[in-house]
Amino acid sequence: MSRGRQAMPVKLAKKERQELLSLIERKTAAQRDVMRARIALWAHEGHANTVIARELGVSVQTVCLWRKRIAQQGAQGIREGERSGRPPRITQEARLQLIALACETQEPEGRVTPTLDEIVARAVERGVVGQISRSQVQRILQAGDVRPHRIQQWLHSPDPAFREKVNGICKLYRKAPRNAVVLSIDEKTGIQAIERKYPGRAPAPGRLRRREFEYVRHGTQALIAALNVHTGQVLAECRDRRTQEDLVAFMERVATAYPGKQVHVVWDNLNTHCAQAVWQAFNARHDERFHFHFTPLHASWVNQIELWFARYTRRVLRHASHTSIAHLRERTEQFIHAHNQVARPFKWSFRGYPLQTGAL
Repeated sequence: MSRGRQAMPVKLAKKERQELLSLIERKTAAQRDVMRARIALWAHEGHANTVIARELGVSVQTVCLWRKRIAQQGAQGIREGERSGRPPRITQEARLQLIALACETQEPEGRVTPTLDEIVARAVERGVVGQISRSQVQRILQAGDVRPHRIQQWLHSPDPAFREKVNGICKLYRKAPRNAVVLSIDEKTGIQAIERKYPGRAPAPGRLRRREFEYVRHGTQALIAALNVHTGQVLAECRDRRTQEDLVAFMERVATAYPGKQVHVVWDNLNTHCAQAVWQAFNARHDERFHFHFTPLHASWVNQIELWFARYTRRVLRHASHTSIAHLRERTEQFIHAHNQVARPFKWSFRGYPLQTGAL
């Protein structure tokens, strides 16, 4: 009587056996890898395939397959080999062309972003692919991290002296000139005194704070403020309007607050800031102590007072309900007083741009 084919012998090194035992004890190990590790260890001990199959509850064919691979490759034989799989229906070149189609402008003077259906139709029409679904196009765009439907706006500054102006202002931010103070000045206009028509509801577990949409307008205010960039102190006041006279009156307060010092003013190109005749007369009244530095066009981020206005908006205006202009002024003045009690300068880390000399 034939005894059948003899099982292929398996000899594992001590280190390989330790790795397989560690794999079996690992709670997060895949069960298929644990089963193959047990087959390898039983085969190393010289057990027959039928015995291993019966003890582990698998077929004899499974034991033969993995025993052969382990005998040839050692403990690494329990790993899955690479499989060829079905060749991709959409080639890499076609995928790149689909991404390019998605980034094309849909209409020259109108809508920019094409829909998925339009991308599919355009791809078939141009012969990029014979057939494709909109879900496949979406997956290809996601895999390429391309989101043509989303747009990020930016604003170009046409100022030819952009870098020089920014660098000069940043130099003032880093260190004030001797016997001088650096002030960042601007106006926040159109601040509405809005009162919610109905009271809101407090948050609760599983429920956000609720706020009534309807509101009552009680008028607007303009906040003019000057930030001392090296101390963080703010001089500010609310006014009913933002006229040239209002700004000059505020600057008279600034001159009184900093007597006997050179005052470097950083502000933007607002019409009231650029009235040269007005500021020449103002400066003459104050012994030419004021030096005006204008931010580049479309570069309000260079003006540090914008950081303070953002803080004011978060702390005073956002989600607030003001019953009158007087109420809005009162809360604004309270915020300014509280800020100046613990004022600290902003950490301005931007040091400016390297100037382009044209040298190679």
